Amino acid sequence: MKDQFSHALVTEADLHAYIDGLLPLSRCAEIESYLASHPAEAERLKSYLKQNEALHMAFDSVLDEPLPKRLTVPPTPARTHAWHLQRIAACVAIAFTGGIAGWYLHGQTYAEQMLAKNGVYTVAQGSSSDDLARQAAIAHVVYSPDVRRPVEIGADQEDQLVTWLSKRLGTPIRPPKLGQIGYELIGGRLLPGQSGPVAQFMYQDVAGQRLTLYVTKDQTQNHDTRFRFEQEGPVNVFYWIDGRFGYALSAGIGRKELARIAKVVYEQIASS
Repeated sequence: MKDQFSHALVTEADLHAYIDGLLPLSRCAEIESYLASHPAEAERLKSYLKQNEALHMAFDSVLDEPLPKRLTVPPTPARTHAWHLQRIAACVAIAFTGGIAGWYLHGQTYAEQMLAKNGVYTVAQGSSSDDLARQAAIAHVVYSPDVRRPVEIGADQEDQLVTWLSKRLGTPIRPPKLGQIGYELIGGRLLPGQSGPVAQFMYQDVAGQRLTLYVTKDQTQNHDTRFRFEQEGPVNVFYWIDGRFGYALSAGIGRKELARIAKVVYEQIASS
């Protein structure tokens, strides 16, 4: 009876506080008891933990960067006023960033539900290469329908995009050129992956059909270099491992057409 009463008091706020390590040990024990009898909730929190770890891996290095000189110079009255304005802007930026991170988690959950609804997608964890296809499909479903801002940096700033993503992944990375087969680069973005930052490049043809290339690094646990195909709900995915890198090409087009594009992408990457 006591266990049932404790379970009834478990709220969403409790679960998030548990993830963030903000609960006392006694309450943690109650939450763990609740999760033991609610495997679906336990799996949901496990995915949130993985996202938190990925976000830390992707962005914690910024904390070690030195302060800009402008922040170490004693402020004048004019600079003090500007500092207050910058402080307000920083608060807005923090709120926006938090909203983006929360929306990504919300979008991932929505994408999983959407894929599951189509009768093909399953939530069960497989090999790391299977996870590559799954995560690529989720990212495709979340971002490719966006009309206003499908990418963080557009193709008109490709050099900046390449520099930024190369720095974050710790290795040179450049989007393949697919214009000869009818797909032009829209741009790209940085995403949190299961083992570090991930790059996503997005392309579009004249009919508005979009495809995304999802690139991960440090694929040390998988030595399967074959081309593989997965159908994740409405999204088809061709993916492969090449050394420490994993690549996944996702689109809502037929398998044969996607295989043709994947071959072009592979050949360009191999020759670069």
